[in-house]
Amino acid sequence: MEFGESFYRDPYKKEIEAEVLSCNTVKKGFEVILSDTCFYPEGGGQPSDRGFLEYNGSKQKVIDVQRDKEERVVHLVGEEIPAGTLVHGVIDWDFRFSLMQNHTGEHIVSGLINRTYGYENVGFHMGDVLTIDLSGELSWEQAMEIERKANRVIWQDLPVEVFFPAEGSLDTLYYRSKKELTGQVRLINIEDTDSCACCGLHVLRTGEIGVIKLLSMIRYKGGVRIEMVCGDKALYDYEEKLTHVTDIKNLLSVKPNEVTGAVKRIMDESVEKSEKIAKLNEKYAHLRIESLVPKDGIIIDLEEDMNNIELRKFCDRLNKSGKAEVSVLLAPVDDEKKAFQYVMASESHDLKSLAGSLNKELNGRGGGSREMIQGTFFSTYDEISEAVFRIFR
Repeated sequence: MEFGESFYRDPYKKEIEAEVLSCNTVKKGFEVILSDTCFYPEGGGQPSDRGFLEYNGSKQKVIDVQRDKEERVVHLVGEEIPAGTLVHGVIDWDFRFSLMQNHTGEHIVSGLINRTYGYENVGFHMGDVLTIDLSGELSWEQAMEIERKANRVIWQDLPVEVFFPAEGSLDTLYYRSKKELTGQVRLINIEDTDSCACCGLHVLRTGEIGVIKLLSMIRYKGGVRIEMVCGDKALYDYEEKLTHVTDIKNLLSVKPNEVTGAVKRIMDESVEKSEKIAKLNEKYAHLRIESLVPKDGIIIDLEEDMNNIELRKFCDRLNKSGKAEVSVLLAPVDDEKKAFQYVMASESHDLKSLAGSLNKELNGRGGGSREMIQGTFFSTYDEISEAVFRIFR
């Protein structure tokens, strides 16, 4: 790959004057190739630039930027721009600088992990958050120590060096790379932190990153996947979380450092209430089951305030009580009572084989096992009762 485009010569260049060399029609629009460009094409783990091409009083949004098979930078736009047209290209600088902050931050974190633990970065994606996939496992405490070291690298404001090793000298250099390299190699170097082959764009000095924050870490394909944010994204993440913490502390009338304890108390109280409610439901179920009288071996019971889980538990208890051959529990879905959640249980009938007939007749959906089925009937209570008694008779 050649590295002669304007975005490589000067990653801080925001605008450019260029000539349209060609414009070809494709399904998604028109592919424009310019005599030079400051628009970075997707590559090296970094998304493409956003921006506009302005010409003759018109302004075309650049939808995407990629390299073609001939390594030319192709700009996707919505309307044709004839060859020979002089255009003024303007990139979305805030978007670009954020990418540069996050990409350089990734180098710092991956480089420090590689030097400390020997793990390789085997996957890298930049989106709303930045993800790194590592070849080995870390504890969260180890990850936090890497974060502290990474931010110390930022505070040192070290230069981010870009250089091209002479042919034949790669074997003598220590650097990270995900694949075997051929041709011209571009290395990114940060003193005592990282040296990595990369075709992406980076800030000039580490201080421009501002801050690095690791958000989460999970086990992934024999290693770990880390989510992180840098620079402006880290600031926005902190602002959002601070807003949530402030809202919670105001709702609970506690200090910020008391939020966790207050939430835990509420959760403990909720568990305690749930246990009391469960015991009351058991007493209710026992009394209710005693009061129910089967008709032709069938009990159909309407319960106004039970959710699907409570219906299932109640139906199971009713079925095991032996009071009926078929136990049917219904709960209205809406105030008009034209639809009902249902749970049906039986030890003497194959309910799974009958589910299709019931759902077809009662405009329902659902299913289950031989002993129990559940779902929703979009019919009235009387229609459901009549159909159940008729089918099971």
